[in-house]
Amino acid sequence: MAAVTPTRAHAAVFSGKARVQHRARAVRRAPACKAVAEPSAVALANKAEWKTLGSVCAVLGSQWGDEGKGKLVDILAHEYDMVTRCQGGANAGHTIYDDNGVKYALHLVPSGILNPECLCVVGNGVVVHIPSMFNELEALEKAGVKVTPDRLVISDRAHMLFDLHKEVDGLREEELSGNKIGTTKRGIGPAYASKATRNGVRVGDIRNPIKFAEGLRALAKDAAARFPNFEYDVEAEIEMYKVFAEKVTPYIQDTVALVNKEHKAGKRVLVEGANATMLDLDFGTYPFVTSSNPSLGGVCAGLGLAPNKFETVIGVAKAYTTRVGSGPYPTELFGDLADELREKGFEYGTTTGRPRRIGWLDIVALNYASMINGFTHINLTKLDVLSGLAELKVGVAYKLPNGEVTTDFPSDTDTVGLVEVVYETFPGWDEDISGARVWDDLPKACQTYVLKVEELCGVECRYLGVGPGRDAIVIKP
Repeated sequence: MAAVTPTRAHAAVFSGKARVQHRARAVRRAPACKAVAEPSAVALANKAEWKTLGSVCAVLGSQWGDEGKGKLVDILAHEYDMVTRCQGGANAGHTIYDDNGVKYALHLVPSGILNPECLCVVGNGVVVHIPSMFNELEALEKAGVKVTPDRLVISDRAHMLFDLHKEVDGLREEELSGNKIGTTKRGIGPAYASKATRNGVRVGDIRNPIKFAEGLRALAKDAAARFPNFEYDVEAEIEMYKVFAEKVTPYIQDTVALVNKEHKAGKRVLVEGANATMLDLDFGTYPFVTSSNPSLGGVCAGLGLAPNKFETVIGVAKAYTTRVGSGPYPTELFGDLADELREKGFEYGTTTGRPRRIGWLDIVALNYASMINGFTHINLTKLDVLSGLAELKVGVAYKLPNGEVTTDFPSDTDTVGLVEVVYETFPGWDEDISGARVWDDLPKACQTYVLKVEELCGVECRYLGVGPGRDAIVIKP
């Protein structure tokens, strides 16, 4: 069957009051780029590139999530023996495409699942809603991807997320009234709260029916004492999990021992980050953050792999920015331009379907994320979405309320919401770059934009995304 090149889906979008007087030009669909290089030659060159990334590589989000991490992980998974998730839960949504253009939306299952030779690991730092996990596995099987315990393992130390956590999530959000966080209401925060208060239930506990039931009853009692409107049939849930206990037990392992043994034996380990640094519980725009640490420190803690084992840390960043939910967003765009980019980039949440907020690339935030994580490379994604814009802006500094200009990302969230962004402006390009596969295929203005971003952040923008398909990537020489 011939490969199909996916295009970015279009969807109805809402309009808002225009803040930026800037209209996108129509993208020229005539063959403006140079001829695409021979696919086999490009594929061989790319394969050689992936071999240079070392035995342990982490792919992490550098913005507010939805940067396109899943696509790069899916590509790299064919060169690694193990793909791991280390934090977050089903609030993460990674969209990937196979060689035939078939789309897969993953939430808990690592993006390496399409490689039949790859072992996928859900690490101890993840919070796991087991029914959702099996729904995802069933959907994959219907699509022809069979997942067995020799393809997927779940840490016995990972904490379980229950429907009661989702209920608590919604009740907590209602309490916040006008100061809502914008949670996905998937129960992620309450599940991590249970872990932190040491009354959580771990995946390994499901193998002990008495311990499991006692733990779940204690969680339900605690929630009922906290929220008067809490409704939850804990005994029915216990009965339901008796069935899931039989299904999930073959997948459960001590993943800390497994990952370290495999690494010691010479296996290559790929880490798939979820969420992103600007949503990090410690480093993000608190309290408008996720409930885990998507930065490199969280990777080590959530997988049990020592920091000195990481050879490559790739920061994934969109060529613009997006954000879902509430919280300050300095480079945010409104009006026609935001609507147009949202439609072109199909910027709707994989997990929630919510329209994403749109903004220019923020170098202050990107450098902050790079400092925290020690990025060795940057994967700049969705460059194709910028085609047709007359000019492009990049936020390079913040002017604080007191008039001071800084390139440091403020720790105070209120201050972040009040900064005035200092922009640099660059010419755009008309050409459709979705067919580009090597650097010389890109128009000069696109190359200039990439090189300027690289100069501003001090890390090589080595990998350039020009479309959603697995092959739609350019490696900068």
